[in-house]
Amino acid sequence: MTSHSCCLILLLFTWNTAAYGPNQRAQKKGDIILGGLFPIHFGVAAKDQDLKSRPESVECIRYNFRGFRWLQAMIFAIEEINSSPTLLPNMTLGYRIFDTCNTVSKALEATLSFVAQNKIDSLNLDEFCNCSEHIPSTIAVVGATGSGISTAVANLLGLFYIPQVSYASSSRLLSNKNQFKSFLRTIPNDEHQATAMADIIEYFRWNWVGTIAADDDYGRPGIEKFREEAEERDICIDFSELISQYSDEEEIQQVVEVIQNSTARVIVVFSSGPDLEPLIKEIVRRNITGKIWLASEAWASSSLIAMPEFFRVIGSTIGFALKAGQIPGFREFLQKVHPKKSTNNGFAKEFWEETFNCYLPDGSKTSTASTSFHKGHEEGLGAGNGTSAFRPPCTGDENITSVETPYMDYTHLRISYNVYLAVYSIAHALQDIYTCTPGKGLFTNGSCADIKKVEAWQVLKHLRHLNFTNNMGEQVDFDEFGDLVGNYSIINWHLSPEDGSVVFEEVGHYNVYAKKGERLFINENKILWGGFSKEVPFSNCSRDCLPGTRKGIIEGEPTCCFECVDCPDGEYSDETDASACDKCPEDYWSNENHTSCIPKQIEFLAWTEPFGIALTLFAVLGIFLTSFVLGVFTKFRNTPIVKATNRELSYLLLFSLLCCFSSSLFFIGEPQNWTCRLRQPAFGISFVLCISCILVKTNRVLLVFEAKIPTSLHRKWWGLNLQFLLVFLCTFVQIVICVIWLYTAPPSSYRNHELEDEIIFITCHEGSLMALGFLIGYTCLLAAICFFFAFKSRKLPENFNEAKFITFSMLIFFIVWISFIPAYASTYGKFVSAVEVIAILAASFGLLACIFFNKVYIILFKPSRNTIEEVRCSTAAHAFKVAARATLRRSNVSRKRSNSLGGSTGSTPSSSISSKSNHEDPFPLPACAERQRQQQRGCKQKVSFGSGTVTLSLSFEEPQKNAVANRNAKRRNSLEAQNSDDSLMRHRALLPLQ
Repeated sequence: MTSHSCCLILLLFTWNTAAYGPNQRAQKKGDIILGGLFPIHFGVAAKDQDLKSRPESVECIRYNFRGFRWLQAMIFAIEEINSSPTLLPNMTLGYRIFDTCNTVSKALEATLSFVAQNKIDSLNLDEFCNCSEHIPSTIAVVGATGSGISTAVANLLGLFYIPQVSYASSSRLLSNKNQFKSFLRTIPNDEHQATAMADIIEYFRWNWVGTIAADDDYGRPGIEKFREEAEERDICIDFSELISQYSDEEEIQQVVEVIQNSTARVIVVFSSGPDLEPLIKEIVRRNITGKIWLASEAWASSSLIAMPEFFRVIGSTIGFALKAGQIPGFREFLQKVHPKKSTNNGFAKEFWEETFNCYLPDGSKTSTASTSFHKGHEEGLGAGNGTSAFRPPCTGDENITSVETPYMDYTHLRISYNVYLAVYSIAHALQDIYTCTPGKGLFTNGSCADIKKVEAWQVLKHLRHLNFTNNMGEQVDFDEFGDLVGNYSIINWHLSPEDGSVVFEEVGHYNVYAKKGERLFINENKILWGGFSKEVPFSNCSRDCLPGTRKGIIEGEPTCCFECVDCPDGEYSDETDASACDKCPEDYWSNENHTSCIPKQIEFLAWTEPFGIALTLFAVLGIFLTSFVLGVFTKFRNTPIVKATNRELSYLLLFSLLCCFSSSLFFIGEPQNWTCRLRQPAFGISFVLCISCILVKTNRVLLVFEAKIPTSLHRKWWGLNLQFLLVFLCTFVQIVICVIWLYTAPPSSYRNHELEDEIIFITCHEGSLMALGFLIGYTCLLAAICFFFAFKSRKLPENFNEAKFITFSMLIFFIVWISFIPAYASTYGKFVSAVEVIAILAASFGLLACIFFNKVYIILFKPSRNTIEEVRCSTAAHAFKVAARATLRRSNVSRKRSNSLGGSTGSTPSSSISSKSNHEDPFPLPACAERQRQQQRGCKQKVSFGSGTVTLSLSFEEPQKNAVANRNAKRRNSLEAQNSDDSLMRHRALLPLQ
């Protein structure tokens, strides 16, 4: 094959390749070619393809000044690299840049051009001929803009492992390396942006929002991620709609109806400017105001939306913008653009016509695009429409700086800087290939690629391992997903007071490198809601629940729609919109408003409260009275009354009563462990000691009056030693019970939280109720025995033993302690101690009053009765009563027997004892000394006190015919009289009146 034929074939392929794809392009030859995809237009004209003739390529409409600036950023970066002596020296980068018209079809048409060129280059025709028209392969592509477009392009380029570095496609789906093998980007993916949006909503305490997303691979994944983040933060979504710039009017109307009827004021939008524009126009037409728009970076600074005529509707927009970068010399480069000078840029001519609204005569065919433009002060989108028929011709001398367009808005270079960075990333990957040392390369056996014959897949390999420092001193390296992690600026739309245009005020930032919870910073002082207000709008389904309440779920409604429920007692909430109320600590209780916890009221039977003071006074009164009685008995210890009442036991009894009154004081005051362990044993032992003294004393006298004539042995055993021994033994049993109780289950102080919620009752935990039962039961057992003996001896000499009063005291004792049991079981808190104190005091006062007050009264106020004669007279009178009653019983028995023997009832014995009415005592008590009186009816009786013996004479007058029976009766009466005499002798022998 001749060289001419080879060149002819190559020229044919080259021509066909050049003819294939969009005619309008920016192209420059070089040793290595980079491809570029930019949205120079916003869309394509709608055209019905009926296929009656050969389909023609659709026409791009609505010029995008911003897209042209991005294209210029790529050209500027390539020319800067070509002029660099250190980066790719002796190598020249070329470019082939196409317009995607913001549509997938146009983007794929341009991408096929790259692929076709690479296929021609793979034929390696240079071995057969040398042709100067040969165009090298495209080793990398910069673009595209929208995520949906980049997804389609990435699927195609990935088949040939041609690296694609996007500057604006942020969909998180593109991080899937299994599907998009050759895709990388210099913009953060939307995962961080969606999280940042949720953080902003949480920051302003909103929980009721609506969502709108573009129906493409950018909007759907972005809003899906936002939903996930919103759910974690309990943010509810009222509505979720999809939009597109190609949606028909009916679909747009439906979405607007949803927005208008929704109560959610915050609307989160993941969309590009062109997709959102039809919706915003309809909202403006309907004048739907009062909404807060949360904008993704794709439209947050779009000049299609940020227009003064739209500001009344979307003036409360808060959006995300990429971090701005610096490109030295770029401003001057933008100003140098001119159709005649920019021969390699096929888009310069249309740009000139759109900028100055004129037409170039030799470029009329290319000036069919739209003409009018919109202004913006950020990297917003600009567009125009019109026809060249109404435009004047261009002179070529127009000044680019005299017209304000988005093209010349270089104050915040965001997407433009991403384009610049994408070109430099590819250049540094080529530089790594250029400087690769054999043996240290990334390929098999450490081999290196040949920079002169470099292939796209080799560049992709080096891009994945790229690491360099950009012109701003920042480290650039793609992660395992081909992403660069970056930060966001947060902007708020303001209306410029100078020219009325929309300006983007930076009000915060989002740092993805910071810890969770510290990433978001917002300066609220800079935010203007609706362009003028500083008050944060309300966007919640329900009003905030104030502190002291919690959110209550409403059945059938989202969790963000709730009712405010007051916190129950014992729980509190100190924050707004609390999901649940917190329980107060154990020793605390909620205040009246349930906003905080306050210490619980502590209650016990205190010394200072009126009830405690009253009980203390009664206890002190009891101690005083007992001490007074003890003093009286001590002072008059040698008087008959004191001696007759068993002086030593009385002292011990009064001491035990002092202990009883004193033990009640242990139940008053804050219970401590030592008081809890002391009070019940003190009470139990004191009362047992008291009852034991009464029991021994009563039992001794009863035995004295009922026993036979005592011997010296009786006197010895019934002396003081035996009495005290019995008292000790009875008390010792109680002491043993108390010791076992304190050893096995000692009482302790106890803080009771269960009785009342707001009060802590400090009480004594008795340790063992069984032990307490044994203690009280044993005391009651002794009291019952004492009561039995006291009741039995109730008719003994009153002045001697006071048996009736002891009986009364025991009755009072039983009434008190029987009443104590149900009262103790039914009360709680401090009243348990109060009940026991009252029982102790009542029983103690009953014993003291019944046993001692009568004697003290006689000692102090009736000293005439405090004599030996009075005491002995009482004893003798008792003995006479006993003997007389015995004689009467025997006489009645004799009479009955005589009647049975004589068989006659005509005569009856004339006895000294005659029956009287039941209301008259047949044996009245005799007076002492000379006050005896005879009361007889046919009989005589005589009672005298002499040398210590008592003689009783009884005579009977009987009929002669009953002489024998009478004689037998006399013998029995004499025997009964002797028994009566023996009884008096016993009493006198044991009386302690020496």
